[in-house]
Amino acid sequence: MSKKKGGGHHGGAWKVAYADFVTAMMALFMVLWICSQDKKILLATSKYFKQPFKALDDRSAGIMQGKESGSMGKDPTRDSVTAANLAFLKALASELNKMLNVQAAMEEKPVDVQITSDGLRVILYERTKHAVFKAGSAELTEWGSYILQNLAWLIDRDGLKVFIEGHTAAGQEPRSADYGPWELTIDRANVVRRTLIKYAVSEKGFERVTGYADSQPLPNKPADSQENERISISLSARR
Repeated sequence: MSKKKGGGHHGGAWKVAYADFVTAMMALFMVLWICSQDKKILLATSKYFKQPFKALDDRSAGIMQGKESGSMGKDPTRDSVTAANLAFLKALASELNKMLNVQAAMEEKPVDVQITSDGLRVILYERTKHAVFKAGSAELTEWGSYILQNLAWLIDRDGLKVFIEGHTAAGQEPRSADYGPWELTIDRANVVRRTLIKYAVSEKGFERVTGYADSQPLPNKPADSQENERISISLSARR
């Protein structure tokens, strides 16, 4: 006896509908909870969702500022806003790491994403397998272009301001008498800037582009360590 096609199987459409229903109920609960808070928390929450990154270093809004004149009073919104921004920064760092999809031991990671008091710092190291620039030059590798393209998308999406620093290790052989570590690190920093602009970052978003040669080695690292061959890109909110 033949069975009817599709008999006993009703698909999974109800699961999708149920998931949508649960999501809607959660959203409703969050809206009702926010509306029940006092005016200061409502303002702080509104500020975060409008400009989540800027709230971390905003000095003028007053919502995040504690009491002055020597008072140790605690602003009830400060912790919630700061926690929200910390969560945002962690999510941003995690998103960037996933975008770059770098699998390596910590000491060999070509990219290090750090959360700072001002936002994020992205350090691009010159690794053997993941060099950003071709040896001794300011010409990007395919990996370097790939990194900057992904980074540019994130910078443009969140409207971040950019600080770029070029560094190199001590003991590098200069290309010529008039082209040494200072020229190289400045050129590399400017190549990074131009490449980010190429991939849609606004020229107005750059605050500083600097080359430091080998004058700022990493803490607890020998001056000639390969770790010092790096580009540091700091990201924070535009004022």
